[in-house]
Amino acid sequence: MSQKTPPQAMEPPKIEFPCPDYPIKVIGKKSEQFQSFVAEIVQLHAPDFDETCITVQDSSKGTYCSLRMFITATGEKQLKDLHEQLIASDQVHLVL
Repeated sequence: MSQKTPPQAMEPPKIEFPCPDYPIKVIGKKSEQFQSFVAEIVQLHAPDFDETCITVQDSSKGTYCSLRMFITATGEKQLKDLHEQLIASDQVHLVL
């Protein structure tokens, strides 16, 4: 009789830094300033970020929009600081 080994907990994949093309999605209330506001914060944390590459998708009713972009992630601290600064704004509802 063989013993079964218990299934191991799934761990999130490890990110190797620098990580080019690290995806970020920011969701917030649609406004004229929202995209430039988000781009300015992302630029502070990822100076090589090209804001012309942001993909914008409006919600079905046009109240919210999501911004998708890619940065070169240089470390966990950079990603943590970027997330915290974005989510601290009342304009941003969710950062993925």
